Amino acid sequence: MSESAAETKLTANNQQLSAEEKIWQLLEEVSDPEVPVLSILDLGIVRGVAIEGEQITVTITPTYSGCPAMSAIATDIRLRLLAEGYNQVVIKNRLSPAWTTDWMSAAGRQKLAAYGIAPPVDGTAAGHVLNLFGKETAVRCPLCQSAHTHLVSQFGSTACKALYQCDDCREPFDYFKCHA
Repeated sequence: MSESAAETKLTANNQQLSAEEKIWQLLEEVSDPEVPVLSILDLGIVRGVAIEGEQITVTITPTYSGCPAMSAIATDIRLRLLAEGYNQVVIKNRLSPAWTTDWMSAAGRQKLAAYGIAPPVDGTAAGHVLNLFGKETAVRCPLCQSAHTHLVSQFGSTACKALYQCDDCREPFDYFKCHA
């Protein structure tokens, strides 16, 4: 390959990379409709971005099968990319491997806590089956940081959250359940 051909290929690869980076930046602006403080990147549901010619393919994984927010998320992704001039957008859903809370970003966990939702407890996603029948997970209150809390209901404001109450400040709060 001649030097000029190699340079042309390198330039094309850099433009491709720049386009992909731009897509990832735009996806950072797409919020989860159920927890709007989180982007879909914070949640870790974006599995990949592929660019083939003019077509942009974004692959996402639901937080659980049947998640009602997935169609809204797909629409929001499509609208965000269309607004930037990407007219050929394909959204693919990938169910396997299943999403896990381990895929959430550290920044996303911090945003949850600041929003008043207790983030998943580190290390509980992998052992979550054991937690179903074993010792209750110690969840810190996102309001006062107390570790003295108790489970009120496995079902919170959405299917991916449980309802807890702090024994110290007495405030109820959602806990983002661990999924493995």
